[in-house]
Amino acid sequence: MLFLPDDWRLVLATVLLAGLFDATIGEPPAALHPVVWMGRLIGAFMARRPRGRPRAEFAHGLLVVLATTGSATLAGLILTFVLGRLPWWVALPAGAWVLKTTFSLRGLVRAGRDVQRALGIDTAASRALLSALVSRSPDLDPPLIVSATIESLAENLTDSVVSPLLYFALFGLPGALAYRAINTMDAMMGYRDEREYVGKAAARIDDGANWVPTRIAALLLVAAAALKRTARAAWAAMRTQHRPEHGPNKTLAIATMAGALGVQLEKPGAYALGTAERPLTADVIGEAAWFVWAAGGASVVGAAGLAALLSWGVWG
Repeated sequence: MLFLPDDWRLVLATVLLAGLFDATIGEPPAALHPVVWMGRLIGAFMARRPRGRPRAEFAHGLLVVLATTGSATLAGLILTFVLGRLPWWVALPAGAWVLKTTFSLRGLVRAGRDVQRALGIDTAASRALLSALVSRSPDLDPPLIVSATIESLAENLTDSVVSPLLYFALFGLPGALAYRAINTMDAMMGYRDEREYVGKAAARIDDGANWVPTRIAALLLVAAAALKRTARAAWAAMRTQHRPEHGPNKTLAIATMAGALGVQLEKPGAYALGTAERPLTADVIGEAAWFVWAAGGASVVGAAGLAALLSWGVWG
C-alpha cells in the first residue's frame, strides 16, 4: 500500500461515504477545515512577500507553492499511514471525512440556490450573495446576476468536485489534499493585479492540474443534459463556444452549461457563450443546480469506481 488501501472494497466505500457526508452533513467548522489551515499558511507567506520586484515576487510565489503543496502532501501521507494501521471500522469514516473536506458539491449548489432565492426578494441581497461565488461588478442587473451564478456553478464543478475526487482516485489522500492546496493558492494569489508575479506559478500549476478534470466535468454535463434531451446542444456548445483566450479551462464547462440550458451566459466585456433561446430568469439557476448535482453525483460514483480499480490492480 502506498497511496490507497489495498482493499478495494474499503476504497470504494470511502469515496461513497464521503459523498454521503457531503450531501447530508456539509462543511465542517472552520477551525477543523483543512482549507482554512491552508489559507492561513498561504496568507502568512503573502504577508511577507516582496513588492515591486517581479523576479523576487515570482521566486517567493514558487516557494509558497512548494511549501503549501508539500505540507498538504505530507499531511496526506501521514494520514494514509495512520489510517492503514487502524481497524477498518475506524479508518472508513475517518478517511471518508478527510476526503469530504477536499470537495464540496452540496456547498456549491447551496450557494447558487441562495442567490436564486434572494433574486425573488431583493436584488441587492442577491448581489451580496453572488460575491461569495464569483467576483463581478457590484451593480449587475438580474439577468447578469443569473448568468454569473450559473457560470460559477459550471466552472466550480471542476474545482469543487471533479478535480479533488479524481486526484484522490489516482493518488489517495495525498493527491486530494495537494490538489486542494494548489486550488486554494490560485484562489488567493492567481490574479492579474499587484499579485500577478507572486501568483503566476500557482495559477499555471492550477491550470495544468485542472486541464483533464475540466474536460471530464464538461462531458459529465453533456451526459446530464441527455436526461433533459439537450445533450446535442450541450455537446455543440462544448466544441464551438469555448474561448481558450480566457485560459485553457475557464469557459469550457460554462459553454457546455449554456448549451444544455439553451441560454447565453455573458461576462460583460469578456465573453458571451451560447445562444439565447430563452431569457435568464431565476428559475434557470435551479435548472443549472440540477445539472451540477447530476454531474457531481456521477463524479463521486466514477471516482469511487476508478479508485477501487486502481487499489485492486495498481496500488494493491
